[in-house]
Amino acid sequence: MYKFTLNETSYHGKGAIEAVPQEIKAHGFKKAFVASDPDLVKFNVTSKVTDLLEKEGIPYELYSNIKPNPTIENVQTGVQAFKDSGADVIVAIGGGSSMDTSKAIGIIITNPEFADVRSLEGVAPTKNKCVPIIAVATTAGTAAEVTINYVITDVEKKRKFVCVDPKDIPIVAVVDPDMMSSMPKGLTAATGMDALTHAIEGYITKGAWELSDMFHLKAIEIISRSLRDAVNNTTEGREGMALGQYVAGMGFSNVGLGVDHSMAHTLSAWYDMPHGKACATLLPTVMRFNAPATGEKYREIARVMGVEGVDSMSQDEYREAAINAVQKLGEDVGITMSLKGVVPEEDIPQLARDAKADACTPGNPRDVSIEEIEEMYKSLLK
Repeated sequence: MYKFTLNETSYHGKGAIEAVPQEIKAHGFKKAFVASDPDLVKFNVTSKVTDLLEKEGIPYELYSNIKPNPTIENVQTGVQAFKDSGADVIVAIGGGSSMDTSKAIGIIITNPEFADVRSLEGVAPTKNKCVPIIAVATTAGTAAEVTINYVITDVEKKRKFVCVDPKDIPIVAVVDPDMMSSMPKGLTAATGMDALTHAIEGYITKGAWELSDMFHLKAIEIISRSLRDAVNNTTEGREGMALGQYVAGMGFSNVGLGVDHSMAHTLSAWYDMPHGKACATLLPTVMRFNAPATGEKYREIARVMGVEGVDSMSQDEYREAAINAVQKLGEDVGITMSLKGVVPEEDIPQLARDAKADACTPGNPRDVSIEEIEEMYKSLLK
């Protein structure tokens, strides 16, 4: 038996943010709790939405104590701020950090027995749907607006933990490329490669099936043709990435990911490395490790990424072609596929143990040992 969970409603395209006040009024909500990170507030991205709320006379309270890798403390202060606000809907504006924080806040408000936050790790036995969330994406990568997942950093234990809960999915997703136009090149590249990692890992994960394959292959195609232009801030590139990352999210949210994300979560927790950069750096290496367990899927990845003549290639050739296409895309958008100078070699044994224990690892198409994870990390130190 398979299960698929998606938003009740999603809006796409230029001007989609105008639907936010409409949806708040249509649902009868009285006050919004706007969760957005400090940089988005500072650079007047958040105000693109709050100005619409003010215009429509919708009261709101702003919460911005959110770090790029949101922490337990960010969630707990957010829970208290929500209680104090008297709000009845969360409007999450941002990338994964704002949305993940919002999901955790929303779940704890309706399931207060999980107030310690750590108990939400994995598939927690929550009973109630979270506070309704309207999610407005400002990055083209995490797809947190359409997923049932969120990731929180435990600073004390120096680790990230993944939470998976269908009760946290936003009721409304708003994917407006105009909200993403202020992203700098580096962030556009990193989040875009995160989206590509979602699509590729979701396509080859153990849980993949025909419905998820449809989303993931299309997402790989859209992302691979759009990311270079998005980094150059063209309208077509931004629009393509806004759609491509969302389509990837529709898939992987329902079938899981793999060890690339496990290893990336660990890098972010230890070194505060941006998640998308970590995923991108690891992707060709992890793809090469996973190749023996992917059947003919790398041929289709190579095909939708524009590689010609894949049908005349041997299995080894089309697998290498797919990996090379991913490597070239990453390099073209400025990603350095190396951990040299970032990861001390003496840290690797513990990094590998943490990655092995991550919630994404069981979905990897090829079973992986701690020693094999160590070798993948070490190969990127050269």
